[in-house]
Amino acid sequence: MTDTAFDLPTRNMEIALGPSHPAMHGTVRMMVELDGETIVKTETEVGFLHRGFEKESESVHWAQVMPYCDRLNYVSPLINNFAYAMALEKLCEVEIPERAKYIRVIAAEISRICDHMTCNGAMGMEVGGFTPFLYMVEARELLYDIVEELTGQRITVNFARIGGVAHDLPPGFAGRCKEALNKAFKLFDDADALLTRNRIFIDRMNKVGRITKEQAIAYGITGPMLRATGVAYDLRKAAPYDVYDRMEFDVPVGDNGDTYDRWLVRLEEARQSRRIVEQALAQIPPGPICIEDPRFVLPPKDEVYTSIEGLMNHFKLIIEGARVPAGEVYGYTEGGNGELGFYIVSDGSGKPYKCRVRSPCFTAMQLLDPILLPGNMISDIVPIFGSVNMIGGECDR
Repeated sequence: MTDTAFDLPTRNMEIALGPSHPAMHGTVRMMVELDGETIVKTETEVGFLHRGFEKESESVHWAQVMPYCDRLNYVSPLINNFAYAMALEKLCEVEIPERAKYIRVIAAEISRICDHMTCNGAMGMEVGGFTPFLYMVEARELLYDIVEELTGQRITVNFARIGGVAHDLPPGFAGRCKEALNKAFKLFDDADALLTRNRIFIDRMNKVGRITKEQAIAYGITGPMLRATGVAYDLRKAAPYDVYDRMEFDVPVGDNGDTYDRWLVRLEEARQSRRIVEQALAQIPPGPICIEDPRFVLPPKDEVYTSIEGLMNHFKLIIEGARVPAGEVYGYTEGGNGELGFYIVSDGSGKPYKCRVRSPCFTAMQLLDPILLPGNMISDIVPIFGSVNMIGGECDR
């Protein structure tokens, strides 16, 4: 009798991760087919969150969309605000004041640092580094204090306005911001020292979840995932907006396009964002923080209370909304995960006819099933998926 007579019949095992699972960043389900512990095939399903942002936007006034933007990427909501406002300003053909541009750059880069700290902190925790996660989160909270001082909120900021921003920098803001950055990056550097040269961490990350620059470009990937493959594409350099063309900063890139490179790129991008914030604080000029255009901007309260013109203007903007000129436009910024764009269509009324979001992490999720996961071990799902940095509200928009 041959040895093969005793072979037992086997078949691949199928398991479900999510939609409620500690390894899933948000409500997403992943059906995984395994041969032993090796991934044969995956099927990733988004759509469990049902955000409905785009349809919600059609039922409210242009300005009322702004709080909804906060719930897209809720880790760096200020960037969402500014991307939507920039698209509107492009359609309205208005130029915001210089000071408002600087404030937007400062707020956006603080948000970017928070986003990268959250992503890298979670990646560290998910492979066993709980202490670095606490360091990163504490550092992020120090910066959220600055965001709260500027906007009045930590997460749901609702800070941008058509033509500028809601508030000016409070007195003494620059000093407190620099102090918070110093404290936050001390913790940030400690987390970096604990993990980046840790042998176990490197083994879990290096050469895991690799993509080539050709694959990334073919799938329309942007942001840290693209730059980790060696492509130095950053909208702040390639198509500068606000005052990024006046800032000196580098675009970090990787070599291998793997999970470890994505970790390193986000670390360095956070440091470059700190450079930008410090330069903007040093350069910011005095002046108004919003345009004075009664078509789009609410009048000051003293005018509302003391003049019929101010009262009528306020009433029309609140009840009917700003009348955005008919047309269509695409506005974009460099978000925490890549190109964040808003395609908006106006029919000349006070409400959007159409508002479409180009969310970067939705694009990045395309890579999981065909490229990133097959052939790896089941334990690799956690760091790979963490490096994609899927934000549920942005992905399932």
